Amino acid sequence: MFARVAVASVLALPLLAAAQSCNTGPIQCCNSVESADSAAVAGILSVLGVVLQDTTAQVGVQCSPISVVGAGQSSCSAKPVCCENNNVGGLISIGCVPVEL
Repeated sequence: MFARVAVASVLALPLLAAAQSCNTGPIQCCNSVESADSAAVAGILSVLGVVLQDTTAQVGVQCSPISVVGAGQSSCSAKPVCCENNNVGGLISIGCVPVEL
C-alpha cells in the first residue's frame, strides 16, 4: 500500500508544480484584491506614482509568492491570484486574476 501511495505522490508532483505557477510568474497570495479605482488602491497607486490605463484592473495588496507544495508555505489563507505585474513598489501586484489552489 505504501508503494502505491509513494508512486501516486511522485506522479502527482509535476501536476502540483504546474498548478503553482501561471504564465506571468508564481501564483501570489495577497492580503486583499481590489479594483484599481477603489479608494484604498487609488491612494497607494498615487503614492507610488503608478498610473493605470485600465481603472477596472484588479490589484493585489501585500502579495507574496506561494512556494511549490512540500517546499514551504503551500497554502494561502487570503487571496491566491495570478498577476500580470508582480511586486510594484514592493506593495502591490497589478492585473490579478483569482486562481483555485
